[in-house]
Amino acid sequence: MSTLHNEIPRLKLNDGKSIPLIGYGTGTALFKRDGNASLDRQLVDSIKTAIRLGYHHLDGAEAYNNESELGVAIKESKVERQELFVTTKVWHNVMDIPNAIDTSLKKLGLDYVDLYLIHSPMFAKSDEDLQKAWADMEEVQRSGKARSIGVSNYLQSHFETTLKTAKVIPAINQTEFHPYLQHQGLLPYQQSQGIAMAAYAPQTPITKAKPGPVDDVLAPLAKKYYVNEGDILLRWCIDKEIVAVTTSKKEERLTDYLRATAFKLTPKEVQDISEAGEKKHFRGFFASSFDPNDRS
Repeated sequence: MSTLHNEIPRLKLNDGKSIPLIGYGTGTALFKRDGNASLDRQLVDSIKTAIRLGYHHLDGAEAYNNESELGVAIKESKVERQELFVTTKVWHNVMDIPNAIDTSLKKLGLDYVDLYLIHSPMFAKSDEDLQKAWADMEEVQRSGKARSIGVSNYLQSHFETTLKTAKVIPAINQTEFHPYLQHQGLLPYQQSQGIAMAAYAPQTPITKAKPGPVDDVLAPLAKKYYVNEGDILLRWCIDKEIVAVTTSKKEERLTDYLRATAFKLTPKEVQDISEAGEKKHFRGFFASSFDPNDRS
């Protein structure tokens, strides 16, 4: 298999900033159950390994309970701050965003984050809740504590509500996105509004949803490009200009993922994966909040 990789490409956001198209996520495998527990050196070392390998887009969250570990890893990595793209998200304290960002920055040991996201719209009991939260996010950006602001797990209806009063259009929406969950018209809608898409769990078809119709498409492509099927799924995102957020505690696997920068799928190959994915529906996160047949 190929071991070569290139610099991770970047995507320009609607505010003029740019974001690396592959990010290292500190959720799932690195999620810390007890936020009050002492510093987890294993988590710190895992993040430092990712940074050393070239993952300079670091995706964190208040809800992952490991912002302190992420901050220590950033400090100990000795990588210049401007070379890193750091994301965090607000969930538990979304009703008090001004204090939430200050708490996150203190844990991270940073003066600002590159991207700050509302982690989920599920907190909102009214349209006004969504609109007020976004107004608070706009103030965070004005204060300089976040270079870019966006959302996570939003659907078109949440955007339509938010945009009625927004002064700043969200830069990006990070949501579960993979061939088996393409959210119907959400991507075209976001593109029409200039809102980028970021995918978490982009490798779900091979990690949680096998067997499935994309298997027969991925296998020959992996052979053609001398990579594995997970790399093909990351490249599918990149070629659709979707930021792919992945994770692992294993250095070898993280090294392998970077092979997604060393080749490019043809437009037909991207389409073949998309069309095969439409033949199956699988939602790995928040499934209980949706009808089993709801593909939105």
